[in-house]
Amino acid sequence: MKVMLALLFAASVTVVAAQSDVLSPADNLVVEGIPKIPATMAEEINRYTEFRYAGLSNWHPTKREMLISTRFADTSQIHLVKFPGGARTQLTFFKDSASGASYQPTRGDYFVFSKGSGGNENYQKYRYDFATGAITLLTDGKSRNTGGVWANAGDRYAYESTRRNGEDVDIWMLNPADPKSDRMVAQLKGGGWGVYEFSPDDKQMLIGESISANESYLWLMDSATGNKTLITPKGGPVKVLYGSAQFSKDGKGIYVTTDRDSEFQRLAYIDLATKKHTYLTPSIIWDVEFFTLSWDGKTIAFVTNENGLSVLYLFDTARRKEMPAPKLSAGVISALEWHRNNRDLGFAMESARATYDTYSFDIKSGKTERWTESETGGINTQTFSLPEVVRWKTLDDKMISGLYYKPPSKFSGKRPVIIDIHGGPEGQSRPWFQAENNYFVNELGTAVIQPNVRGSTGYGKTF
Repeated sequence: MKVMLALLFAASVTVVAAQSDVLSPADNLVVEGIPKIPATMAEEINRYTEFRYAGLSNWHPTKREMLISTRFADTSQIHLVKFPGGARTQLTFFKDSASGASYQPTRGDYFVFSKGSGGNENYQKYRYDFATGAITLLTDGKSRNTGGVWANAGDRYAYESTRRNGEDVDIWMLNPADPKSDRMVAQLKGGGWGVYEFSPDDKQMLIGESISANESYLWLMDSATGNKTLITPKGGPVKVLYGSAQFSKDGKGIYVTTDRDSEFQRLAYIDLATKKHTYLTPSIIWDVEFFTLSWDGKTIAFVTNENGLSVLYLFDTARRKEMPAPKLSAGVISALEWHRNNRDLGFAMESARATYDTYSFDIKSGKTERWTESETGGINTQTFSLPEVVRWKTLDDKMISGLYYKPPSKFSGKRPVIIDIHGGPEGQSRPWFQAENNYFVNELGTAVIQPNVRGSTGYGKTF
């Protein structure tokens, strides 16, 4: 325990003088029972906290280039990358993080992004113009504005906002080229509403209503009037969760992820005329976490969570069969997006030895390319411990598992162990990049165990 406190102390103190070999606590800390900490410890720990990442934001609609989000100072900003392995050109320079960048979908001459202020989480929408570098505020500057999807024609952008009363989430829409066009499309009750997508003809929008972690509903909304029609029924004896949702290319149905009639989230197709559900992945007994449909409607890329590891699949919508997909290294995928050329699939991925970076897979050539390679504080991440899956029985005789990060062999004898239980109740320990946890393992010889206790996601509803 004292080691943990000392490390926390080292991360929050400053060296009082250049000649000092020890650290002095900040004025707002009261320190009792912690030994003097050498200044070199802060330098060692700092290397394990300076890892960067680069997440995929959006493909350009006509060029083979993309917007990403990464950090070069204290906050994440939006950057442009023009080819795999290319330079990251920073476009936004704020004290607060900028995120959610999305190109105007027909020309790509500007993009819309989100930014809060001082950590208040009242995100505003902005427009960045490539021709001038000018940034224009699109929303009211006060309320919380989230989400955001484009009409296919590129003349409307729909998003969620609490502007009306600060509590309920309504659906708003504007033409980002004309901020004065901003208007409320639908007044709604509750805070769990989100807009997924415009229909192929832009006349309707697919709307989600989230009630809890295991209950949600899907609606069709008229994009002009805001009138809505329920797609998935309410009032059944069993709560059902709908996750990702997207229109089919012909607009006659929607693809969804849902745990309806199942322990796990499955990929399904709902016929909008009959409301019939057709399950497309019945043989996969793991959660389908999210998916994306190619712009021509022919291919679905989806990601499953298989005992914590992400597995990427490709699915032919016409034949309703799986297609060859890349065999990726063990890790976790957190973003997935098709380029409009219908062959490049962009994704972001991390693992125990690699920070969150952006890649693409060409479904025609089978080639995987790395677009970003984030800095790792000068540390060789190949020395980091790879997790082992460990299993044990609970008091009610159920089997649970966890991830075990073993210290290097240079540390002999019995070793201290940190048991790190994830937040929740519906979280999950997965083989993410461990960042500062690697300091405990690599430098102090401490083992780390991250159990997936009962109630963790990824193992079915009953678990």
